[in-house]
Amino acid sequence: MISGASQADIGVLVISARKGEFETGYERGGQTREHVLLAKTLGVSKLIVVINKMDDPTVGWSKERYDEIEGKMTPFLKSSGYNVKKDVQFLPISGLLGANMKTRMDKSTCKWWNGPCLFEIMDCIEVPLRDPKGPVRMPIMDKYKDMGTVVMGKIESGTISEGDNLVVMPNKANVKVISVYCDEDKVRSAAPGENVRVKLSGIEEEDIAAGFVLSNVGNPVGAVSEFNAQLQILELLDNAIFTAGYKAVLHIHSVVEECEIVDLIEEIDLKRKKETDPKKKKTKRKPLFVKNGAVVVCRVQVSNLICIENFSDSPQLGRFTLRTEGKTIAVGKVVAVPPAGSATFKA
Repeated sequence: MISGASQADIGVLVISARKGEFETGYERGGQTREHVLLAKTLGVSKLIVVINKMDDPTVGWSKERYDEIEGKMTPFLKSSGYNVKKDVQFLPISGLLGANMKTRMDKSTCKWWNGPCLFEIMDCIEVPLRDPKGPVRMPIMDKYKDMGTVVMGKIESGTISEGDNLVVMPNKANVKVISVYCDEDKVRSAAPGENVRVKLSGIEEEDIAAGFVLSNVGNPVGAVSEFNAQLQILELLDNAIFTAGYKAVLHIHSVVEECEIVDLIEEIDLKRKKETDPKKKKTKRKPLFVKNGAVVVCRVQVSNLICIENFSDSPQLGRFTLRTEGKTIAVGKVVAVPPAGSATFKA
């Protein structure tokens, strides 16, 4: 799900309306909650929330059940960072019967639904704009040999054209673009948001790993082993304490790396952050540890160089999740990287 969502701008969140199934996914630690948080963190900016199994005997196309699910999901989607009015659309369907998917709902099936069907929403939804003239940034998801070295990934910024001279980071290998493919079609160039295959010369397939980034020679992406991040702690494993020395698995674009929290710099009091009185705002607190729900600025360290950017410069290369034992325990954004030419901060 993480690798799939990292390639998407728009997500379809499928929720079961069946009694008990929605509640299982929605309760603390449930898959619905985790998928919403992961989707937002991985850059899925718009969601279509499909309430499925409306034909189930326990539901019977009930408007009350539909409204109950929408009413519970809306505040959670807001707390996850979604603008529900602008970026989220709800609709009822039956996947088993194909109702309200390709064509609008038949009134004899569901009297109260007057909205569009799933395909209409997908055809009309606006894909977020990216900068085709910005610096080239293409995180590599996979690679293979085919009469040369081919890399696969989604262009997050800039335009990649046949004949371009680029650099693969973090190993600083200069490469030339031999050809670009969108789906099965060979194209002259590809813009941001496209999932592409790019054939390169100047590098061997074994010298590339998932998480490397194709970028401009004159403006390459930074490669660091340490960075500052603002983290929101979701739910730690039982008896775990989030403090300096905490280890987890970092997921950022196509990078998966073990990491360690080496310093807790500041806990952010969200109530104080909203204060209008400037005297009350000045409450920087360096904690020894933090609990579930806390927002903390910390320093994160990885053993290998990874390619990242500040969230403010490139959200796609600056947002991440921390996972432990297959469970998402925190979401975060990169707020500071070491100066260019340095892999780490000065003490």
